[in-house]
Amino acid sequence: MTNTDSSETLPVLFQDEHMVAVNKPSGLLVHRSPIDRHETRFALQLVRDQIGQRVYPVHRLDKPTSGVLLFALNSDIARELSAQFASHTVDKQYLAVVRGYCPEEGEIDHPITDKPDKMIDGLRSQPRPAQEALTRYQRLATVEVPYAVDRYPQARYSLVALQPVHGRKHQLRRHMKHLGYPMIGDAKYGKGVHNRFFHTHYGCDRLLLACVGMTLLHPVSGEPVVLEADIGQGFERVLEALGWASVLSGSAR
Repeated sequence: MTNTDSSETLPVLFQDEHMVAVNKPSGLLVHRSPIDRHETRFALQLVRDQIGQRVYPVHRLDKPTSGVLLFALNSDIARELSAQFASHTVDKQYLAVVRGYCPEEGEIDHPITDKPDKMIDGLRSQPRPAQEALTRYQRLATVEVPYAVDRYPQARYSLVALQPVHGRKHQLRRHMKHLGYPMIGDAKYGKGVHNRFFHTHYGCDRLLLACVGMTLLHPVSGEPVVLEADIGQGFERVLEALGWASVLSGSAR
C-alpha cells in the first residue's frame, strides 16, 4: 500500500464534475513507475485522496517538471481529453532557463527516438521508430553573470517560453539540448557544471522547467478552458536573483 501523507494537498487550478487540474510540484511522480521503485508519493493518489474520488491521468509531466497537471474524473471524459492531446490541439505553455543566449524565436523540428530502458522495457533492445516532434520557442530574457562557470570568464543564460506541439518523452529537454541550449537543473540532458553553479549560488535544487499554461476545450460543453499555474517559489527565487522578476508579470504568464 502506498505510504502517502493524507494531509498533503496540491493546489487546485480547476475542478468540476468532469475533470480536475492541479499544480504539480517538481520532484513528484504522476503515478507509480518502475524507474523510481523507492518513491511513495504520487500525484494521482494525492489528488484522489484530496477530492475523494478516482482520477484518470490524461497526459504526463516528467518527475522534475512542475506545473499544470490534468486528470479526468471518469473513463469517458478521459478518452475525450486524451483524444485532444493525441490530436495536438491542446495548447501548452512552458517556461525554462537554459544555458547560453538562445535565438530570439524559432522551431525545433527534430524526431524523438524512444530508446529502451532496461528497467521498464524488459527484453526490448532496439529503439522504437523515431516519432515526429515539434517545439516552438521564444526567448524572453537574457543575463550574463560574472562567474567563470565553464571555459569562459562570464556565463550566459536565457529565459525561454516553449510550446510543444507534440508531447514526446522528455521532448522539451531533448529539443533544447539538440538546439545547443540545455536546461538548467537537468541531470539527464543538461551540463553538470552549470547545474552545480545554480545549486551553489541560487539554492536551485530542481529542473528549471514548468508548465505554466494550458488551453483546451471542455469535453462536455466544448468551451475553451484556460489553466494557469505559478512556477513555484524555488523557480521564482532563481528568476529574481537573475533580474527577471518583472518578466513573470509580463509576457512569461
